[in-house]
Formats: sequence, C-alpha cells, structure tokens
Amino acid sequence: MTVQAHLESLEKKHVALEEELHTALTSPSINDTTIADIKRRKLRVKDEIQRLRSSVH
Repeated sequence: MTVQAHLESLEKKHVALEEELHTALTSPSINDTTIADIKRRKLRVKDEIQRLRSSVH
C-alpha cells in the first residue's frame, strides 16, 4: 500500500469514527466509557495521519 493510499484509508476511518462518535453522543444508552474509547481511537488515527503527512513532506 502506498503512503497516499494509506492516508486515504486512515482519513476514511477518521470520518467513520467521527460519525460513530456523533451517534454515540446522541444516544442516551451509550455510556461514557464507550464514548471515551471512540475518542481515543479517533485521536490515534488522527495522530497517525499527521505522522504520515509529516514523513511525506
């Protein structure tokens, strides 16, 4: 997988996590631990995107 393809994959995953987070925040049955987990996963993906972008430039 090229770096560009990997970046695109990570960006799609980040968008999916954003949607998952939005759904979780609007659902009264989702607990805070689940929301924190989604935020952690989203942050890891964002950090990986930034790391790859900085290595390309």
